[in-house]
Amino acid sequence: MSEQSSPSAVPAENTARGDTGRRIAARRTELGLSRQAAADRAGMVSGYLKYLEEQATATPSAGTLIRLAGALETTVKSLCGANADLPPGVGRAASHPVLVVMSDDECRQRLASHGIGRLAHDDEDGPVVVPVNYTVVDGTVILRTAPGTTPAAAVGKRVAFEVDRIDDALSQGWSVLVRGRAEAVTDPVTVRRLAGLAHSEPWVGGRRELWVRIGSAVLSGRRIKVR
Repeated sequence: MSEQSSPSAVPAENTARGDTGRRIAARRTELGLSRQAAADRAGMVSGYLKYLEEQATATPSAGTLIRLAGALETTVKSLCGANADLPPGVGRAASHPVLVVMSDDECRQRLASHGIGRLAHDDEDGPVVVPVNYTVVDGTVILRTAPGTTPAAAVGKRVAFEVDRIDDALSQGWSVLVRGRAEAVTDPVTVRRLAGLAHSEPWVGGRRELWVRIGSAVLSGRRIKVR
């Protein structure tokens, strides 16, 4: 029986059950690949890839992980979570990197692909930067917070919002910067719509009932391309 049709394939060493499938699915989504396209790249049937992504007890072999890492333009360590606690940017620079200024459309596309960004503004003690969950709705950055928090203190101020991705395995990366004014969303109809469109709950939990949008935004972005 082939490995692709057998859920009992030999487990890869140091692979955390359940986490690997989640990382495979997340990386595939990040690259914009359908499950079939990713399976074709890795030389496996899509049904087996579905099993790996969705079954917490799946234990892919080392060979499978190597093929998947190549297909998903990453490393086996990344798929297994070995780099989860390492800061980004510890890899080596590529031999011939090129810094590319991204178009407005590309900035918006990459901005919409992420869910965690950094919000910067001035408070009474000076500049402050905090990570926040966010969603892009109708081309506008929306975040949810609670009154009295650092993000809530940004309402009514000019702010900067940044999101990025660093790929140590490929020595590539990009960043998008949004500058505008933070505005509280108070219209009940709009608030209900935002609650329905939000793709994730705030990671810190608790009640986050204040919606903030960054209006009149100006976007800019850059990415590192490897020749």
